[in-house]
Amino acid sequence: MAEDESDRGYLLDNQQSEAGIRFGALAELFNPVTFRHVDDLGIGPGMRCWEVGAGGPSVPLGLAERVAPTGTVLATDIDASWTRDIAGGTIEVLSHDVAADPPPPGGFDLVHARLVLVHVADRAEALRRMVQALRPGGWLLLEDADPMLQPLPCPDESGPEQRLANRLRSGFRTLMEGRGADLAYGRTLPRVLREAGLEDVQADAYFPITSPACDVLEAATVRQVRHLLTAQGIATDEDIDRHLANVATGRLDVGTAPMISAWGRRP
Repeated sequence: MAEDESDRGYLLDNQQSEAGIRFGALAELFNPVTFRHVDDLGIGPGMRCWEVGAGGPSVPLGLAERVAPTGTVLATDIDASWTRDIAGGTIEVLSHDVAADPPPPGGFDLVHARLVLVHVADRAEALRRMVQALRPGGWLLLEDADPMLQPLPCPDESGPEQRLANRLRSGFRTLMEGRGADLAYGRTLPRVLREAGLEDVQADAYFPITSPACDVLEAATVRQVRHLLTAQGIATDEDIDRHLANVATGRLDVGTAPMISAWGRRP
């Protein structure tokens, strides 16, 4: 290969055609978990929320429903193209790099990031800036994957279809590590929140083992990185076509990596 693919940034580019499909599947899988925590933290009318690395529109819209009519939601991302259309009223959308740009001013009652920091090279600085943005008593809710905690998309490796799925996911993890992802980051969240000076820290974990949205997410993700899997010699086009056909049957029982949710309050 003439160019090192590992030096070209975030593996799952928001501008790629599969990104919207992925955002929809992630919303179906994880929004119930996210908003259970948001509601338990008491986020409601009049509050200010910062959604970091928003990606798709579903979380900013859900937060806006909770803080309306007098609250505000700031949705930021390095690539804000998937959230620009929801700007207006309660929601403001900005292009922003959480690890490089100053935190937005004003103080927030909630700062939330889901499946973001695992991909950020300078996680410690990003976390510092999110904590800095909290008002006293404000909550930081971080939700991130821990693929190494349960690395198999098919824990029930009962046949060649499941073995192929697990081999391709192993290759995908190799690509992520090459881009600087920390595949064991999720489990560290309670500790890093305490080390950041937050109080009342708690955490839990969730991952679906099978659902239609898991199949949609798996197919979209594999299609999105197909060229990298083949270029790196991780899989052949025949391997990928066979795997996508297996997923399409709906009988593969393919799951996701565990998502750790951790939250803490600024004193």
